[in-house]
Amino acid sequence: MPKRILQGTVTSDANAQTVTVQVERRYKHPLLHKTIRSTKKYRAHDESNTFKVGDKVRIQECAPKSKTKRWEVVTA
Repeated sequence: MPKRILQGTVTSDANAQTVTVQVERRYKHPLLHKTIRSTKKYRAHDESNTFKVGDKVRIQECAPKSKTKRWEVVTA
């Protein structure tokens, strides 16, 4: 099964080896036909602490690294 890859913006890098990535999803409302933007935050593993707040990154699914981390940063 292929791993999902998402693209988002780093919103926090306060913790060691962890970044919080905000991913935006756009979809059309089924009845009103209006474009809706919804966001979700993911905690991703960043081994070398290279990414800072505001960076655009790609994250991919991985095996659980901790209680909340199920994603890892692939590239900027």
